[in-house]
Amino acid sequence: MTDMPITPRFSLPLLAVAQAQKEVTHNEALTLLDALIHAAIEAGPLATPPANPAIGQCWIVDAAATGVWTGAENAIAIWTAGGWRFAAPRVGVQVTRLTDGARLRFDGSGWTAPAAIGAPAGGTTIDSEARAAITALILNLAAQGLLISG
Repeated sequence: MTDMPITPRFSLPLLAVAQAQKEVTHNEALTLLDALIHAAIEAGPLATPPANPAIGQCWIVDAAATGVWTGAENAIAIWTAGGWRFAAPRVGVQVTRLTDGARLRFDGSGWTAPAAIGAPAGGTTIDSEARAAITALILNLAAQGLLISG
């Protein structure tokens, strides 16, 4: 059914009037919601699908997607009991990457990660208290997924 009604933001399937097997549409919507609310991805962006995904795991599909991910560039790929499901991101959508805790954001053309900021080093006059404070600040921001400590 290609003319199935969908929600405007995440294209979740809606029930249609006089639709048979409404549970199929409802379950599909719940599967997508389960993956997208408080979205966490295993890793990514990846071009190649992982070999042994577990049900419920998600990844970001790279712009150079291959295999069964071809055509789903930049989408959130969700492994389900029924195979791969893809959710197209909207501008501003954020996910947490579990491999490093970074918060990635979709800007309309791709996924952006926080900038890497290194601890202070060098200089002719060294203020060890200021460096310790800056280093602590960087670590706290990294812990919140707002940047990557370098």
